[in-house]
Amino acid sequence: MAPTQNRAERNSCSVSLVMLLIFVFFCSSGVSGQTPVFACDVSKNPGLGAFRFCKSSLGIAARVDDLVKRLTLQEKVGFLVNKAAAVSRLGIPSYEWWSEALHGVSNVGPGTHFSNVVPAATSFPMVILTAASFNTSLFEAIGKVVSTEARAMYNVGLAGLTYWSPNINILRDPRWGRALETPGEDPLLTSKYATGYVRGLQQSDDGDPNRLKVAACCKHYTAYDLDNWKGVDRYHFNALVTKQDMDDTFQPPFKSCVIDGNVASVMCSYNQVNGKPTCADPDLLAGVIRGEWQLNGYIVSDCDSVAVLYGAQHYTKTPEEAAAKSILAGLDLNCGTFLGQHTEAAVKAGLLNESAVDKAISNNFATQMRLGFFDGDPSKQLYGKLGPKDVCTPENQELAREAARQGIVLLKNSPGSLPLSPTTIKSLAVIGPNANVTKTMIGNYEGIPCRYTTPLQGLTASVPTLYQQGCPNVACSTAQLDAAKQIASQADATVLIVGADLSIEAESRDRVDLRLPGQQELLVTEVAKVAKGPVILVIMSGGGMDVTFAKNDDKVTSIMWVGYPGEAGGAAIADVIFGYYNPCGRLPMSWYPQEYADKIPMTNMNMRPDPATGYPGRTYRFYTGETVYSFGDGLSYSPVSHHLALAPKLVSIPLEEGHFCRSQKCKSIDMTETSCKNLVFDIHLRVKNTGRMGGSHTIFLFTTPPSVHNAPKKHLLDFQKVSLTAQSEQLVKFKVDVCKDLTVVDEVGSRKVALGLHVLHVGSLKHSLNVRI
Repeated sequence: MAPTQNRAERNSCSVSLVMLLIFVFFCSSGVSGQTPVFACDVSKNPGLGAFRFCKSSLGIAARVDDLVKRLTLQEKVGFLVNKAAAVSRLGIPSYEWWSEALHGVSNVGPGTHFSNVVPAATSFPMVILTAASFNTSLFEAIGKVVSTEARAMYNVGLAGLTYWSPNINILRDPRWGRALETPGEDPLLTSKYATGYVRGLQQSDDGDPNRLKVAACCKHYTAYDLDNWKGVDRYHFNALVTKQDMDDTFQPPFKSCVIDGNVASVMCSYNQVNGKPTCADPDLLAGVIRGEWQLNGYIVSDCDSVAVLYGAQHYTKTPEEAAAKSILAGLDLNCGTFLGQHTEAAVKAGLLNESAVDKAISNNFATQMRLGFFDGDPSKQLYGKLGPKDVCTPENQELAREAARQGIVLLKNSPGSLPLSPTTIKSLAVIGPNANVTKTMIGNYEGIPCRYTTPLQGLTASVPTLYQQGCPNVACSTAQLDAAKQIASQADATVLIVGADLSIEAESRDRVDLRLPGQQELLVTEVAKVAKGPVILVIMSGGGMDVTFAKNDDKVTSIMWVGYPGEAGGAAIADVIFGYYNPCGRLPMSWYPQEYADKIPMTNMNMRPDPATGYPGRTYRFYTGETVYSFGDGLSYSPVSHHLALAPKLVSIPLEEGHFCRSQKCKSIDMTETSCKNLVFDIHLRVKNTGRMGGSHTIFLFTTPPSVHNAPKKHLLDFQKVSLTAQSEQLVKFKVDVCKDLTVVDEVGSRKVALGLHVLHVGSLKHSLNVRI
């Protein structure tokens, strides 16, 4: 969705003395001064209590059925759009479905606002950095804080209950402008992020699986990862995707989000997939999301994408056909006005039965009922006591700092460089266009943060600093070298904070260049040449950067990637630089050289390499070329050793008598309940911190499957985050499910167990495992 559209007006935080007193009253008492939007307000209109849809003791299906039967066609159509209509005769107010919570409660989207009552909310790092923590409990913890703050804001009339987050598209190409919003390039990590964050947002504190704290939405379904590249935009792009790539790369995160996360919504995307707009594809919507995966919730379009498939893609001849095709495909809600304008005419023209409209709005109403929207006064419900006092709490702000710390990735560290000693450093040169930024740190789909700690402020809290911007902005058309070089030559150490911002990479703005923008490279190189002490290069970005020059420059002694680290980013950067925190982040995406961007069209959706054309493939799972840094890279101040304690060398799959593969040589076999039963084995590893500093470490379990069905050359089976004090050892246990973890997707999209030699990797350890019948 375009974050510039329908952006809520941000109210000034300056208040009169009277308003300040009111605000203090709100914060101390939790009493709301503005009322939330809800239906079935029997206290004001006792007659509503007679309606079955207002009776919370009844089942949701019965309540929805009762409500739908009471509506006229014209009224029904009003519930197909994000600004849902009011039906005052039934005690139903207008409701705004569009709110955002990508990394904190956001005022992008008209459903949420800040005011003097709640002037801000906790702003966590952008998702790409949080994903770099590889910490599933952190993903859920952030979701829980965000949903608590959202409910608190809802209770004072400032927010909705339906949040169109997270973005779980695979980061297929490093140039994509929305890289910062995603959990990276790996389907397993993205799936685990989706499941964890959605659970944190949605799970009700009373343990009722059919109740929602807030409703999350996994987007953008599917194979969506191009916004605007060399004249090709998302509104016109037809993604040509093989069945194999679809089922082993693009679909798994959405499948996990629906099945494991029990998400309440999926958003279809702007693009076409193999010639069909996703929002009008009955196979993708009704067939897969609703049919195969059994979504318990609603399917929503990206904003105006129904209008786009008619107006920009010319998929239908008339707007009525576009409305009919979308609803019949399984779309329930239109972000925009298109279905509100054309659905009634589509029904009257015979293109659509009214029963299809009933089905769509039933899914929307059922979601609102799970949220308690039709249960009357929210103050009498489970989250009714939450209010302004529960937003921007010290604990929430500390979690934002902790999330940034856990995600920061140390990519290079020469002996004697990091950590810097705050007692021996008497002066620190801080240089670069991102050295003292605020808003850059919170990226896009942002809210108003509780407070900012810039990198300069974070570093200055520990040591005296000398500051020069070095470039007027990240575009850095002219580097201001002299002043920067002067302070670097005087200081005991130099920190250069460079990279990108939303002017370089953003929604509707894909990159063509993977290098540092403008003259940033010149700034880094020239400052490093004259620096008196260690030179630490800090890169703020969503997508990877070609920093080969710095990797190979001995004068650049350390390189750190910090994503867009959120409101507390500057404090977290300082925590890592000064060794208050041992870095443990790992890259969730590959960093490619500029030649990759020069040679590979962004429009080529193929994941797998093609030796015939020299196409090198994409992501660490398939890419055959050189990288600057690879998925999973990241250093710590403490080395870790791995020793294999338990792992089988052979796994036999039982086959029924007469199975084809008993007499023929098979490369893979279909998964059946019989052959897959109890096919689980353990892998135990002894992991030791051999350093002098405690910290957390991510243990990756990778596999290289047999060379069948053009399988990935390597892929992630599982990962765990462990905490190890200095010189301590821990036994880490993985359970491997053969029919889930040792499978590959064949050329027609079927998942099969690969027979033959699988090589398991943990760190530098390799273990061969033979899977046979």
